[in-house]
Amino acid sequence: MPRLSVYFIRASMIHALLGFTVGGLLLANKGIMFLPAVWSLLPLHIEFAFIGWMVQLSMGVAFWILPRLSHGSPRGNEKFIWAAFALLNTGIFLVVVQNLFGVNGSAFTGRIMELLALAAFAAGNWKRIKPLEEKSRS
Repeated sequence: MPRLSVYFIRASMIHALLGFTVGGLLLANKGIMFLPAVWSLLPLHIEFAFIGWMVQLSMGVAFWILPRLSHGSPRGNEKFIWAAFALLNTGIFLVVVQNLFGVNGSAFTGRIMELLALAAFAAGNWKRIKPLEEKSRS
């Protein structure tokens, strides 16, 4: 498995742990109302579970499993993928900062960074996406 896929998958597992922890707090608070302010953490749960865990895990597995290139570096230019990794995690961090501390404009900047991460990931893997070759009929 490529090192970059390992980083994507490890980071997604950290986000899964954070998302499940926040989700567990929300669920426990739903059963026994011990702190009504816990419900303000719902956006964090969604961010960690969806973007941090699912999207990042998908990107890591996709980078690992897409067909290798026959010429040059087998996985193409990995600079775009490293940029996608950095942009995605920085974007998640900025969204979390706005939700926890109320820093104005942080979530918008974070969402833009997450979109740029997806664009960088697509640009870095575009050459590796190719259609199935049809077998000739004899």
